[in-house]
Amino acid sequence: MSQDHGGSQTQIDTRARTPLSEQAYEVIRNRILLGSLPAETKLKIDVLQRDHQISSSPLREALNRLVAENLVIADERRGFRVAPVTAEDLVDLTAARLVVEPGAFAASMNNGSDRWEARIVAAFHRLSLIEAKIAAGAMKWNEEWTARHKDFHISLISECGSERMLGVCGRFFDQSERYRRLSASLRRRPRDTTKEHRQLMEAALSRDKNGAMLLRKHIQRTTEHVLQALRKTRE
Repeated sequence: MSQDHGGSQTQIDTRARTPLSEQAYEVIRNRILLGSLPAETKLKIDVLQRDHQISSSPLREALNRLVAENLVIADERRGFRVAPVTAEDLVDLTAARLVVEPGAFAASMNNGSDRWEARIVAAFHRLSLIEAKIAAGAMKWNEEWTARHKDFHISLISECGSERMLGVCGRFFDQSERYRRLSASLRRRPRDTTKEHRQLMEAALSRDKNGAMLLRKHIQRTTEHVLQALRKTRE
């Protein structure tokens, strides 16, 4: 069911040097990925203007960019709305990730330097610290976890040798965020993601040829959990 958005009254600093359309794009995109603008939410221009104190033209430009990223749906009669969360979209997104991400990881293991290894170890350490707090109930799956999680995954593929591949992997990773959060919120059994991330780190450091397969399994586990949850909601 569609919802009108109230959510956070995030204020955009109009004095910043960043173009207003870019600021609008970033803040709306983050709200979608982090769930404060849930799937199917109507994105009314007048409400966005009120929430973010920005004019309609930059907002429309930002929304059209998000349409191109499959995070927003544009309809001539219904206007803009947050893209739905569906099994079909998740399967398609996962298929795309499985083509590029493991390959980028394998390439990074071939090209990786000492500095690459150090980046992975540091990123894993930061991520494991916050995951330990989440497991203990001291923290929730917040924006900081999202940033550290992405930093770890990008560190694994950062020496793939292709800026385009890095960009594609980064966008696919971001588009998966809504599904990761859904998986975490609906999970009945605890999942030892720290163990999975440690295995990926160790595979990278040892240049284990099975590392790409480990990454595939890591991505697929989240997809399987979400698909099971989505099937149950339809029963």
